[in-house]
Amino acid sequence: MDRHEVLVLHTDGASLGNPGPSGAGVIIETPGGTVVEEVREHLGRATNNAAEYAAVRIGLSRAIALGARRVVVRLDSELVARQLSGRYRVRHPGLLEAYLSVKALISKLDDVRFEAIPREKNTRADRLARMGARLGG
Repeated sequence: MDRHEVLVLHTDGASLGNPGPSGAGVIIETPGGTVVEEVREHLGRATNNAAEYAAVRIGLSRAIALGARRVVVRLDSELVARQLSGRYRVRHPGLLEAYLSVKALISKLDDVRFEAIPREKNTRADRLARMGARLGG
């Protein structure tokens, strides 16, 4: 298996009902844009924000398994990006556990940067997340 020191993740979560059947989508790329892996996963019943956190957790776990030391996470949830960057506090008790599990993964890496991107620049991860949500529906 190739090891990648630096990886770029595009993550998205989808909930069909909010809460409802939910899924996570992750695209893992090299900085040059070569796709290393794509992931879609059914998450059960969850909210959009919980699904967004799950997608980040899944993406970071895979990046660590692929040997990454530095990761850029691009997602279209400004709330999650700002919470994980430390600009917003996590106020919703239901998201605290998800936040802490992502922070534990971040501590295993040398550098993680979160970038909120427009939804139209995250369509591939969105498609995977929606497919994941429908897997259990």
